[in-house]
Amino acid sequence: MLRTYFAVIFTVFLFSCEKGEQVFDGTVIVSGKIDNISDEKLVLVQFIDDRTEVIDTLSVNANGKFDYTLSIETPGFYELNIGDQKSVRLALYHEDVEVNYDLKNENSLVIEGSEDSKQMLKVQGLMDEYQKKINDLNDAYYEAMTNKDQEAIKEIQSNAMNLEGDHAVKVKQVIDEMNGSFASLAAIGMLNPKNEFIYLDELVTKLDEKYPDTRMITTLKAQLEDMRALSIGQLAPEIALPNPEGELTKLSDLRGKYVLIDFWAAWCKPCREENPNVVRLYNMYNEKGFEVFGVSLDRTKEAWVQAIADDQLDWTQVSDLKYFNSEAAATYQINAIPATYLIDPDGKIIAKDLRGPSLENKLKELFD
Repeated sequence: MLRTYFAVIFTVFLFSCEKGEQVFDGTVIVSGKIDNISDEKLVLVQFIDDRTEVIDTLSVNANGKFDYTLSIETPGFYELNIGDQKSVRLALYHEDVEVNYDLKNENSLVIEGSEDSKQMLKVQGLMDEYQKKINDLNDAYYEAMTNKDQEAIKEIQSNAMNLEGDHAVKVKQVIDEMNGSFASLAAIGMLNPKNEFIYLDELVTKLDEKYPDTRMITTLKAQLEDMRALSIGQLAPEIALPNPEGELTKLSDLRGKYVLIDFWAAWCKPCREENPNVVRLYNMYNEKGFEVFGVSLDRTKEAWVQAIADDQLDWTQVSDLKYFNSEAAATYQINAIPATYLIDPDGKIIAKDLRGPSLENKLKELFD
């Protein structure tokens, strides 16, 4: 599936002042000039958790200038909406901000004052660039699907996975360049926590030191703690479920080999489409120490067993036939399939969500 993630996050900070530090007076001036504005309203909104709240409609004089004093008790994320033509995201802490924009020139946006808001420009730029590439891939994908061009579909899927990886590198680079700005919290939503757990864990720890007792950071810490048991380098939790013959089969029975834990189901079309690739790689690397541990989220034994036969899945298969209520799905926090974990001979997780070219490349790295 081609998709992207973006979250603008509102945070609540507790202030502390060091000796010689200027005390924040609780107000931020939002000012600037909008050229060629006519009937458009200038509306300031605030992001609060997963919703927005209108703060006020700002007055604009005949020259397009505006000046508004915003009372804030905590730093947060805002948006200045110029009718339906332009939205400017702002990260406001303790600095005034000046926004200048010409409605007839989409590249004219200039933000002065608030350093955190300038960092938001970088975040928005990354998102716009990524979204355009995703849209192009989606268009190509739908065209390939219409033409039933399987080779083109595989190439597009490969390009999508590469794009996600490249995008993550760019996002982390921008975050690192922010030097601890709270605006980095807006970029976190563009990273996949499954793949970037270590990076996010370190980032949130640093932000927690700089902004202690912050509600949003505390929430992130709790979410990461829930994911810690399934992060890279951790021992994969045991799975003990019946195989098609009704015999209790354990993941740990395969200790000593590289094992792909493959969550799938007979009813899952993307899973079934990926199965031939896994079969090919299994046949290629099985004798070198590669195994697959299939965990089905099917509801009926008949559908499960038939799919195993139809797709020629000659590796270990287990299921409790409880759909997403499966004990293994809960343990591994599975809410969508296909989903995979790759573990090493010691039973430690070394990669997640590998399939298609990414799985093949990882196995080449391990065995060739």
